[in-house]
Amino acid sequence: MTAYKAPLDDLRFALFDVLGAEKTLTGLRGGEAHSRDLLDAVLEEAGRLSEQLLAPTNGPADEEGCHFDKATGAVTTPKGFKEAFKQFAEGGWTGLTNPEAYGGQALPGVLGTATTEIFQSGNLAWSLYPLLSEGATHAMELHGEEWQRERFMKPIVEGRWTGTMCLTEPQAGSDLGLLKTRAEPAQAESGDRKTYKITGTKIFISAGEHDLAENIVHLVLARLPDAPEGSRGISMFIVPKFKVNEDGSLGARNTVAAGAIEHKMGIHACSTCVINLDGAEGYLIGQPNKGLMAMFTMMNAARLSVGVQGLALAERALQNSLNYARERLQSRSLSGPKFPDRPADNLLVQPDVRRMLLTQRAFVEGSRALLLYTALQTDIEARATDEAARKAAGELVAFLIPIAKGVVTELAQECTKEALQIYGGHGYIAENGVEQFVRDARIITLYEGTTGIQAADLLGRKILQLQGVGFKHFLEEISTFCQQHSADETLRAYIAPLAIATKNWSDLTLKLAQRVQANPEELGAAAVDYLYYSGYVALAYMWARSLAAAVTGTQSAAFKQAKRDTASFYFARILPRTLMHHAAIEAGVATLPDIA
Repeated sequence: MTAYKAPLDDLRFALFDVLGAEKTLTGLRGGEAHSRDLLDAVLEEAGRLSEQLLAPTNGPADEEGCHFDKATGAVTTPKGFKEAFKQFAEGGWTGLTNPEAYGGQALPGVLGTATTEIFQSGNLAWSLYPLLSEGATHAMELHGEEWQRERFMKPIVEGRWTGTMCLTEPQAGSDLGLLKTRAEPAQAESGDRKTYKITGTKIFISAGEHDLAENIVHLVLARLPDAPEGSRGISMFIVPKFKVNEDGSLGARNTVAAGAIEHKMGIHACSTCVINLDGAEGYLIGQPNKGLMAMFTMMNAARLSVGVQGLALAERALQNSLNYARERLQSRSLSGPKFPDRPADNLLVQPDVRRMLLTQRAFVEGSRALLLYTALQTDIEARATDEAARKAAGELVAFLIPIAKGVVTELAQECTKEALQIYGGHGYIAENGVEQFVRDARIITLYEGTTGIQAADLLGRKILQLQGVGFKHFLEEISTFCQQHSADETLRAYIAPLAIATKNWSDLTLKLAQRVQANPEELGAAAVDYLYYSGYVALAYMWARSLAAAVTGTQSAAFKQAKRDTASFYFARILPRTLMHHAAIEAGVATLPDIA
């Protein structure tokens, strides 16, 4: 059994000291009441709920898994999940950031990101059931008609129903232009709403069937009869598990059902389903053949949330491997016994163990700042009174999403691996719980777009197609920060390396763009290394900001020293990884010969 304690001190530090979230949020439209006291109270309650209700179910639920009834297609979730979801919904967590008009609390998105981390650290598999609902409600809010928001969105916000994203098909994964699910116009069985009959098979549908809520609203990508070929011919439809009457009451069972649940490497307690639609009644959401626009609304939110999943798993892995290193007596310090009254020293006396712990801490705390920074930009984009500020924030978000998803989830692999190494053979044993983090973390680099897809999005779309507009905003911000702190003695050792790394990043980007223009294959050859390079520089900026905040903050001396130590470690041992990725990029596509 692994332990978990919500990292409230570090969350507060990142939100309020590093990012200045209170000042930003209270200056946004409708944010007058979003004070530090309010946000702090929500974080406290989220921590209590996760520690007491979710975290104890993590190991047992992974062992039990979900139960699938082939005869009925019903899925039963592990013990404790229904009660946890009931308390979660009753506490208003399902509508935390949704508009008040549809039953939500309209709290900031950055607070939703912070609480999501806490819940995901408690039990990642459980957190996926309400998580997919967020993307579904956001898509309906932006692209749906008012009657759709009233009939389908409100019950999800209230926590009575949940939502899913039904995109992938056996032959259509990242290339959705290949999807075959079809939508035929039909006569509505009741009322005058235009309906469609949806037929096809979807796979890898997280929370596609379960026993936590009375209805499930699937958002399904399908093709209309006259749709153009490829991704230009995709539409999105609302397909409820149970049909919904005009008055909002549930009607007959719709012809959409789980055909199986996947047998997975990790997240065993989340029902990942094959969903079969056999002429299921659905409603068009948004414009015909414009389903990709609505899908990307869900996808961007989901990608940020998956980045948070990486942070959440890495945080819990760090907590437990640190506790184990303190308690485990093994061998002696190379410079002589540090605990001569004990049969051996603890693992912390070993430099390599400290390296593994500091690596985890550097990635966890740096990633937290980056993810919260990105989430705060979504609040600015949505609520700022200045149009230019909204536009710039949106461009920043678009640029940062592939880094927040692609890099943070890859670093989570490293964190969970290092945690397992610290445990040694005991980590490989299921009873100690840490191997579950390694298994659960594997999926986060895959769903919502693999690391290669995030890399292609960053370099191909955000840098080349969009001419790096968000990248330029980020470079300007880092440059301004470096100029402001150039004379600060306490930061001098970090400002100069950050400024150099940022300039090198800019120069590399320009050179790479020229190479891709000459040979498009260079994009695919360089993209993943470019993604990592970008991530390491972005985290260096977050660590420099964190150190600046710690210097002037009111935290304890021990807290500040931990920040200084970890920042020094990051700049000395992690940031130089950019040199490796730079060399790989320079090697070019010629080093990747054709394979017969």
